[in-house]
Amino acid sequence: MHRRIMGLLAATGAAAALCSMTLASPASAQVGGKADAAAFVVSEAQFNQMFPNRNSFYTYSGLTAALSAYPGFSNTGSDTVKKQEVAAFLANVSHETGGLVHVVEQNQANYPHYCDTSQPYGCPAGNDKYYGRGPIQLSWNFNYKTAGDALGIDLLNNPDLVQNDAAVAWKTGLWYWNTQKGPGTMTPHDAMVNGAGFGETIRAINGSLECNGGNPGQVQSRIDSYQRFTQVLGVEPGGNLSC
Repeated sequence: MHRRIMGLLAATGAAAALCSMTLASPASAQVGGKADAAAFVVSEAQFNQMFPNRNSFYTYSGLTAALSAYPGFSNTGSDTVKKQEVAAFLANVSHETGGLVHVVEQNQANYPHYCDTSQPYGCPAGNDKYYGRGPIQLSWNFNYKTAGDALGIDLLNNPDLVQNDAAVAWKTGLWYWNTQKGPGTMTPHDAMVNGAGFGETIRAINGSLECNGGNPGQVQSRIDSYQRFTQVLGVEPGGNLSC
């Protein structure tokens, strides 16, 4: 129950383009992003190469500003492992957002469905305010609360931050990647740094719908992105790519 519904864009088959969003990260995030970018294994040029059609909301500085939330991300193990982990994260993000094009879930008919009224804190921002947002499409009121509590940001009462602040959006993606197992047996971070392979990151993100033959086309789409991104970073993809 306490996992977000992944693969929203793919599952709905939505093709409608998102209204243009050009909101920038706060100045503080920009400054922090510059500091963190120096040690990040993906350069801004490589990031732009990976996402040539990305929405301007998804800034490189927003991503690097978010890194401080989970210092072990892209900073554990050998240089090869570090690059493989980032490639795996960005490949799954690319799949979830159509290449960093979509900031919010495209099927608005789903929006009222993500309020679990059995939770004692309810849905204070409104029953239709916990739809998928950000690079791994955070959804459900309980996930907004859990992610917000972990990050020290009140996302339960202010869910719009995930679509208005690039650093916050990236932090929610890193929260899931580093702390949530979903339908898998390990977090995506652990899967990459412990050698389980890219396939286990798919299982943690949307394994109940895609793995074990559930949707091989979606799995292959994620693998294709991962292989492309590892090539950009000049690193081998490793084994166990599928789930």
